[in-house]
Amino acid sequence: MDQILFFIVAFLAIASAVYFVFAKNPMYAILSLIVTMFSIAGMYILLNAQFLGIVQIIVYTGAIMVLFLYILMMLNLNKEDESKKDNLPKFIGIFSVCILFVGMLGAYKGLSGKTVAESNIDYSVGLTKNLGRLLFNEYVLPFELASILILAGIVGAVLIGKKDL
Repeated sequence: MDQILFFIVAFLAIASAVYFVFAKNPMYAILSLIVTMFSIAGMYILLNAQFLGIVQIIVYTGAIMVLFLYILMMLNLNKEDESKKDNLPKFIGIFSVCILFVGMLGAYKGLSGKTVAESNIDYSVGLTKNLGRLLFNEYVLPFELASILILAGIVGAVLIGKKDL
């Protein structure tokens, strides 16, 4: 059942990503990108990476896509302002997808005959408890350095934003 649900969500992600690429209306393109982000979060959750799925929803779907929608609404794009677009980016995109498909096909051919049930997979990898244990035991120094870097960015943004200090 989980595998069928995963394939449905994966198909939805691929279909909405393809619609994002070929959509004429930018608002529909952004909305299809939001559907893609939700689908990717669903795949993370189905793969037992609940924390990563929730972060995907909060950061990408919640923050980045809302920012894209806000910018798109503020730009007020009109059809008459739009100049004739070149077809070169479409050809580059199609060529890139073909290269990606060939690479994925080569990776599939290189797989051994082992099934998922036969392989040694640790299913507790994506759990939040294990992530917290790793962050606060093994990776304390990089975690603290990342928090100092984020704090420096916040202080810098406040100092730049505030004029009378």
